[in-house]
Amino acid sequence: MSASNPQTVLEVSGLKTHFHTQDGTVHAVNGVSFDLHQGELLAVVGESGSGKSVTMMSLLRLIPMPPGEIVGGTAEFADEDLLQLPPEELRKVRGGQIGFIFQDPMTSLNPVLTIGRQITEPLLLHTDLDKNGAKERATELLDMVGIPDAKARLKAYPHELSGGMRQRVMIAIALACSPEIIIADEPTTALDVTIQAQIVGIVKDLRERLDTAVIWITHDLGVVAGLADRVLVMYGGRIVEEAPVRDLYATPLHPYTQGLLASLPRLDQKGQELVSIPGQPPSMYAEPSACSFAPRCPHAFDRCFSEVPDLVEVRPGHRSACFWDVENERPRA
Repeated sequence: MSASNPQTVLEVSGLKTHFHTQDGTVHAVNGVSFDLHQGELLAVVGESGSGKSVTMMSLLRLIPMPPGEIVGGTAEFADEDLLQLPPEELRKVRGGQIGFIFQDPMTSLNPVLTIGRQITEPLLLHTDLDKNGAKERATELLDMVGIPDAKARLKAYPHELSGGMRQRVMIAIALACSPEIIIADEPTTALDVTIQAQIVGIVKDLRERLDTAVIWITHDLGVVAGLADRVLVMYGGRIVEEAPVRDLYATPLHPYTQGLLASLPRLDQKGQELVSIPGQPPSMYAEPSACSFAPRCPHAFDRCFSEVPDLVEVRPGHRSACFWDVENERPRA
């Protein structure tokens, strides 16, 4: 890494996660590798079942084990492999150095504990603050994420807040201990468009102010455009494309990414029909022995059905896992 590049805070290599079920083994994550830099916002996109959430939950060993099992890979963070840390060491990392914002705040927040109790808990666990100090910090955090009358809200229960307010509380909890990384798992999915925009604005502002690295998991490419620095596109438990956000939108180099972008409504193309990707997502019961997207791909040829394409650099900083040269419309050499 060159000196001009920011420091790498997380380096994931060859991550594989399986789920053992009555029907067989689900190959949920199939050799995912990526890195994350200080202060960067990395978006992870793909349709439901592509392995986005399982990848990120595996890093903190938040998947249920059994039936889940991390069968391979490393996740280097602060000179330690997260996948090998003893449980008590991992607990210090979760919520302390790496915060997690879950998809549904109503099921993630404890309904019988006050908001104040739920924000002060990680502070008392991971910092030197006493109860009064933790309470002050909790008020600051609620204020920071735009909750009015923050001090009074500490006594509120989750059901007394709206969906948008609960999601702000989740962000406050994730930020409580000033983590180096925040993982946000589709944090705007259940919210209306106006509240979504507010949550995105809060995360952008906090990231710039605190220089925290953010991994934003989403299926919504529309949100990603104005938010991310870099994008990972996932399909069938693998990364199929990785690029700076502008490059991805200007010149997508994987047919799946092209399909996703073509399915987005655009103001400059009124009257045109939206394109859908034909076919179905792959069955995850079989270990991939070919390109998972080949059965749905308009450019697939013989090699696509017999080999798994590696993620290779096609342009500086832009990688694609495809045997087809999208730009020159021919098989890649």
